[in-house]
Amino acid sequence: MQMLSGKVALVTGGGRGLGAAICETLAEAGVVAIVADIQAELAEQVARDLCDRGLEAVALPLDITNDAQVETTIQKIVDQHGKIDFLINNAGADVTLSVEELSIADWDKVMSVNLRAPFVLSKLILPLMKQQGSGHIVNISSTASKRTWANASVYHSSKWGLMGLSHSLHVEGRPHGVKVTAVVAGGMRTPFLLDRFPDIDPNVLQDPKNVADTVRYVLMQPAETVIPEVMVIPIRETSWP
Repeated sequence: MQMLSGKVALVTGGGRGLGAAICETLAEAGVVAIVADIQAELAEQVARDLCDRGLEAVALPLDITNDAQVETTIQKIVDQHGKIDFLINNAGADVTLSVEELSIADWDKVMSVNLRAPFVLSKLILPLMKQQGSGHIVNISSTASKRTWANASVYHSSKWGLMGLSHSLHVEGRPHGVKVTAVVAGGMRTPFLLDRFPDIDPNVLQDPKNVADTVRYVLMQPAETVIPEVMVIPIRETSWP
């Protein structure tokens, strides 16, 4: 297995939920965790907590739908750390409405966060990784990329699209030593679900730490091995057979 100490990881949506769990898990493995989030105060708290434990973490405010800000942030990371080893496209959004009720603006917003932003981030960081001769992009997908349910058309569309982008990047990155993995995550006990669906049974969800551990496992694969896709679901997941 590959050791992760000294690697630099940019984690979008790192201020809470799965993103925060990924930052913690990677920092514990010796990674410099770049905690990027549009809610700067959340990112700062995560980074502060990790630094208080003697781990390496840096908080950066980032609106991943702002192309200029994305470009500036990437340059700042490279200037400060000299490289970006891992890009974790984790930030996500959803609007739970039927097709008739869903506004075009809502559609554009969710697609911008869930699909367009991972494309822009990957487009800008992939050349850096190719130049390094190594790197790993992890796209956090969902069981929503494998099946569908009502009132989630834009979320399904964005996550199905993210799977296509992820596998396309995998094909393009392999000849240059750059790995790409789609992590298909089932329901987790995070604000993304618990805040929006207060009636949901938390016992059928999984700890986001378990998914974060899978991300770490994927990143630790030997240089000659890549895992293009992996699914991690709760043992009692109700949205999957």
